[in-house]
Amino acid sequence: MACCSLIRVFLLLFTLSDSLVKICSLGVGINYGQIADNLPSPPRVATLLGSLNITRVKLYDADPNVLLAFSNTNVDFIVGLGNENLQNMADPVKAQNWIEQKVVPHLPRINSILVGNEVFISNDTQLRASLLPAMQAVYRALADLGLEKQVTVTTAHSLNILALSFPPSAGVFKEDLAQYIRPLINFHAEIKSPFLINAYPYFAYKGNPIEVPLEYVLFQQNQGTTDANTNLHYDNMLYAQIDAVYAAIKAMGHTDIEVRVSETGWPSKGDADELGATPENAGIYNGNLLQRIAEKQGTPAKPSTPIDIHVFALFNENLKPGPASERNYGLYYPDGSPVYNIGLQGSLSGGPGGSPTSPASTPTKNALSVFCFLVCFMACLIFGL
Repeated sequence: MACCSLIRVFLLLFTLSDSLVKICSLGVGINYGQIADNLPSPPRVATLLGSLNITRVKLYDADPNVLLAFSNTNVDFIVGLGNENLQNMADPVKAQNWIEQKVVPHLPRINSILVGNEVFISNDTQLRASLLPAMQAVYRALADLGLEKQVTVTTAHSLNILALSFPPSAGVFKEDLAQYIRPLINFHAEIKSPFLINAYPYFAYKGNPIEVPLEYVLFQQNQGTTDANTNLHYDNMLYAQIDAVYAAIKAMGHTDIEVRVSETGWPSKGDADELGATPENAGIYNGNLLQRIAEKQGTPAKPSTPIDIHVFALFNENLKPGPASERNYGLYYPDGSPVYNIGLQGSLSGGPGGSPTSPASTPTKNALSVFCFLVCFMACLIFGL
């Protein structure tokens, strides 16, 4: 039985060897959520990510069990400070204690602190008002320890903070949020930290599949759209969303803040009314996204600034509330097997003067076979196959 499992995993990993090798060289980040009761232990996750050479991980807390499991790795972390803690963090003493207890023991693995997540989608005005003071207190605590250059302070936003996102150059924040966002942006500029967004083209397609072309949201060949104000052409929705945020920030007087994507992904499964939530579409979205990251592409408005992405998410999380899609964004099942192939399409196919079976490519394929066997062997040890 163990031998059969070994063979099955070997064949699976051989098929996916392209994606495994390519992930290694991308520098893409991954979101490691833990709203589940069936996930592998943090040490096993550390081994899995090590085998893929993923070195950028974003957490939604500062779980010491996870951070300790990665203490002997080269993984850099964004750690989270939950929304429920924001009001307390405005107290300098509590902010200092949190930094000393949650961050300092795990340096230099931690390079950023996410203070709150999608705070402005809440109607709680007290929570909204507490975000900036909490970020300022955390930053001052870091500065008091001489760590403000080593650890950045930021927060992540839903795209729902935009009142207008199309055309991208007309991007603007919602008027009722301006009183919170304007001083927040000024603070970002002051401390030179990035503005993070959680961007999901899937939501736009799901909400309006008749008018939103699937090819446009999946980075596939399509006519795209041209911004009449700038004459910039967009062949995918994610880049248009990023540039809409840049435009909204510019409308508040700043061109000195980088926009990064803290979450993006595509569900492999959904409820009956969640059109497009399939493993095929998820594989296409993330595979094409990885291709663009590998090419160090920038958006049409910021072509010299490579997109900075953390893909959502590492695992399917079976305890997340909401529609079925919420529990099916993972690249991996909890047993460590891939949900779908995220290989970069065609990258090992033959170009001019070569073919997949040419002498030049055969050693590569053999090396991939050895690589797959080694990863397979590790997977057997890790996940008890």
